[in-house]
Amino acid sequence: MANTPGPVRRSFAPWEDADADPIIRFQAVTKRFGDFTAVDAIDLDIYEREFFALLGPSGCGKTTLLRMLAGFETPSEGHILLDGADVSQTPPYRRPVNMMFQSYALFPHMSVEGNIAFGLKQDGMPKPDIDARVQEMLKLVKLEPFARRKPHQLSGGQRQRVALARSLAKRPRVLLLDEPLGALDRKLREETQFELTDIQQELGMTFVIVTHDQEEAMTMADRIAVMDHGRFVQIDPPNVIYEQPNSRYVADFIGDVNFIEGQVASHTRGQVKLETNSATAAISANSDGTEVAKGDTAWIALRPEKVRIGLDKPKGRGPNAISGEVWDIAYLGDLSIYHVKLDSGEVIKSAQTNQTRMIERPITWDDRVWLSWDRDAGVLLTR
Repeated sequence: MANTPGPVRRSFAPWEDADADPIIRFQAVTKRFGDFTAVDAIDLDIYEREFFALLGPSGCGKTTLLRMLAGFETPSEGHILLDGADVSQTPPYRRPVNMMFQSYALFPHMSVEGNIAFGLKQDGMPKPDIDARVQEMLKLVKLEPFARRKPHQLSGGQRQRVALARSLAKRPRVLLLDEPLGALDRKLREETQFELTDIQQELGMTFVIVTHDQEEAMTMADRIAVMDHGRFVQIDPPNVIYEQPNSRYVADFIGDVNFIEGQVASHTRGQVKLETNSATAAISANSDGTEVAKGDTAWIALRPEKVRIGLDKPKGRGPNAISGEVWDIAYLGDLSIYHVKLDSGEVIKSAQTNQTRMIERPITWDDRVWLSWDRDAGVLLTR
């Protein structure tokens, strides 16, 4: 157990250390393509050994940001620092970074060994050193039995590993990954996510990944930067992004969520009551430091897994409760997602784990049900 990465990852948070120096620093970086601003005056620090994810929809600027870090694009304004040195105008081949592309870009006429060795040969490394490094990379990505095969003789997952090994062979200070798992099927993608984090921990390298897949970012990254229209909306560890989104945009982009809109009826002792069209009684939520005043419009972001569902009205005055009719059910094997239509016409989702194979009275379509949740289950948002 002493060699497991758990203790390291649990305590890894250099962004919270005021004395820690970032390995990568973006300073007021802007990138324009004609009249279009792809990246808009962003500041960002990324630390050594960090697995950092740039997450957002297509066109938000995340790939442009990665390409500027790689040297394939030049900032219109601002500076990019790597190990304290300004590399904004430095060509790609002179930067201690390497990039793994979504297409893998393997040489079809070369074997697995040849693909991994290519960059090392270009750098003029002695042959014995190249052979040793290639064997090291093959072992790292578990491809020793496939060393002499050509790319067309490999599965998609194996080709992805070859591309990763080739990117790592030159031992860059920073590895950039542009949608690296997009071509894999879901099960293989999930397995590869954990393999990538294990490799990153083993090598002690800095990884920066671009993805539009929220689950991918949540699984692998130490921190996530959610982007929209060339700007960062929130930068935080995955659990903070999910449990404490700072806006409806982030809450909606990361995971599934219900929004309940209302007007602030009262705000006392860290507790807010909202009057909504969704319920006859006011809904309670913790303010968690959010500044609101009576009459303000606000939203409660409520994850489906935090919403209980039952045929009977909850007893007592503790939880929030709303009544509605089961409109639809999605059975996902491990989960069942209930879409409940309220009397107001709004639909609230409740996710329940299927812990047993059979129950006496399953909740089904057209049932009149009660949804309930605790005061601290929802996040109060003002934008």
